[in-house]
Amino acid sequence: QVQLVESGGGLVQAGGSLRLSCAVSGRSFSTFAAGWFRQVPGKEREFVAGIKWGDGSTTYADSVKGRFTIARDNAKNTVYLQMNSLKPDDTAVYYCARRVTPTALTLASQLIYNYWGQGTQVTVSS
Repeated sequence: QVQLVESGGGLVQAGGSLRLSCAVSGRSFSTFAAGWFRQVPGKEREFVAGIKWGDGSTTYADSVKGRFTIARDNAKNTVYLQMNSLKPDDTAVYYCARRVTPTALTLASQLIYNYWGQGTQVTVSS
């Protein structure tokens, strides 16, 4: 059984930073791409950032460009989301996701991902 284990969420003041991590537990598998999404109560889950495992190419939502950075560590099979200059609007539950097989579809689509983490809460106070 595969589990994605997220960590690093918490409470931070506006302007601060957090780093989220997402590791794989259980059966190992190859990763084509990984993504981070977030959701607030009453709203749809939205794309934050994505990365292709092979060449490390990345894509970001406009709302986080220049503030967030997604990265992966092949040796640890872990994906990170470095979040800087946090704003109260960044408050949400953050989810990581993994895609196993190659796809030409956008990493911003939730539909392409095979595995999801349980979510970690990020709260940014003003």
